[in-house]
Amino acid sequence: METATHSERRDNMDPFGFNFDNTFELLPDSFYRKAGATPVDFPEIVAFNSSLAAELGLDEEKLQTDEGKKVFAGNRMPEGASSISQAYAGHQFGNLSMLGDGRAVLIGEQVTPEGERFDLQLKGSGRTVFSRSGDGRAPIGPMLREYIISGAMHALGIRTSRSLAVVTTGEGVTREEILPGGILTRVAMSHLRVGTFEYAVRTGDETDIRTLADYAISRHYPELEDLPDKDKYLSFLKAVIHNQAELISDWMLVGFIHGVMNTDNMTISGETIDYGPCAFMDAYHPETVYSSIDINGRYKYQNQPAIGQWNLARFAETLLTLIADDKDEAISLAQDALSEYGRLYEGFWLDGMRKKLGLTEESEDDEMFITELLDMMVAAEADYTRVFRMMALGQAEKTELAKAEGFSEWHDKWKRKLEDQESGIEAAYELMKSVNPAVIPRNHLVEKALDEAMHYGDYSHFNKLNEVLAKPYDDSHEDMYKNPPEASEAVLQTFCGT
Repeated sequence: METATHSERRDNMDPFGFNFDNTFELLPDSFYRKAGATPVDFPEIVAFNSSLAAELGLDEEKLQTDEGKKVFAGNRMPEGASSISQAYAGHQFGNLSMLGDGRAVLIGEQVTPEGERFDLQLKGSGRTVFSRSGDGRAPIGPMLREYIISGAMHALGIRTSRSLAVVTTGEGVTREEILPGGILTRVAMSHLRVGTFEYAVRTGDETDIRTLADYAISRHYPELEDLPDKDKYLSFLKAVIHNQAELISDWMLVGFIHGVMNTDNMTISGETIDYGPCAFMDAYHPETVYSSIDINGRYKYQNQPAIGQWNLARFAETLLTLIADDKDEAISLAQDALSEYGRLYEGFWLDGMRKKLGLTEESEDDEMFITELLDMMVAAEADYTRVFRMMALGQAEKTELAKAEGFSEWHDKWKRKLEDQESGIEAAYELMKSVNPAVIPRNHLVEKALDEAMHYGDYSHFNKLNEVLAKPYDDSHEDMYKNPPEASEAVLQTFCGT
């Protein structure tokens, strides 16, 4: 992949510190369309991620000026930017559609001072060729939701796209009502998706698929580049399977429900992306669904691991001609790779659950022991996050879990397990406090922040919530951020916002 060197690009740096490369445009023209953002009249910055700006090598102060907000609105393209919309397909709720960025433009790949590369995308920036009947705009609420949740996920140590800024457009967006418009600047290792490969298979030839695979390997798995072809593409598949198994186990361990696990929302890099009707569980139940459009519960909490494997099977299908010349051999090798997903996921999840319970030594009955706890949580309608945090503080008996049948016996057995460990009980509690958050972006708090911002222009709760979520393991936060909602506050349904 021929690109300008880091030093060459730095010579052309613009005043904000943008140091763009545009390697996606080295792919065949069918993978993207030129698409400029539609200017807006009155942009205002309402959220800005200073720490992320610093990580990207950007000038935080200049970006928060009048000229900076023009960049985030799409009114001004930085030096070296090249505005495009990406094409991709996607199995949406199991049905394949040909898609593309209908309300987003990729303005370039920021090369940081350390030589790392990140996509910068403006989301909600206007119509593109892929917009179909849509207006290409976005209400401010969903953009603020993504800013909150992606920031919380990053603070929890879960791989995710991130949010650099949100601007209001000064224009109304018509949905069920007229709402203020907003544009999000999303940062990701890339926007390559399983759906990008599905698109390549259906619109290109084997050369296009190979070109796309080589590009993805170069960006995300460069350690595979020098392998012979007979090993490279199968190893690529295995690497994506590994990263997705780990990612989805991380979701499950914190009670996160993505809500729209379509193949166009599964990244090749293994990052969480597209925060639509996502939510964190309050009361634990494996059947939990929040998304208003997931009528049949396809993407409910307990289905996420299996859906991950289903999506990866669609990815494997796109690589068959690269894995082996003989179709039957290619299918056999891909199936063997996919069969490892379950083992990987279970391993990541079980290891994570042991840490959540302070179990530093493995026992044969660990999985059964953990299942007993989760079953009691269902019976007691116990809050998932609060139970684990209170256990880390040695106060499990103060949670709803204490009223569950069999709790005392289970609790006594758990305490004996901790006491019998060579590392000791205090080390177990410290481990638990490092992995069980005290605060998560609870749905009722997120909705309150969005409602106040959208309808009243009040960002005080939004700003405070982001401040709290940046320190998820801190017990000194106010109780309102740590406690589950009252029955009257509970949010039972979330919306996509498109």
